[in-house]
Amino acid sequence: MIKKTFQIPDMTCTNCAMKIESLEDILAGVKEINASYHKLQMVIEYDETKLTDEQIIAAVKKKGYTAVVK
Repeated sequence: MIKKTFQIPDMTCTNCAMKIESLEDILAGVKEINASYHKLQMVIEYDETKLTDEQIIAAVKKKGYTAVVK
């Protein structure tokens, strides 16, 4: 398991944060996602053998947001 922080510069409200956190249910290997629109970031804990940064960034993009590895 690895924990990484991604900047989400276009997250503007608690609903945005909830949408980002819902990725936990659809991405294989994710243990936990915590998103904060105040900090414009998400912290994700995941199994790096099942998921890559690129897959995470693509999943965030599908939700309508931009993710950048911090």
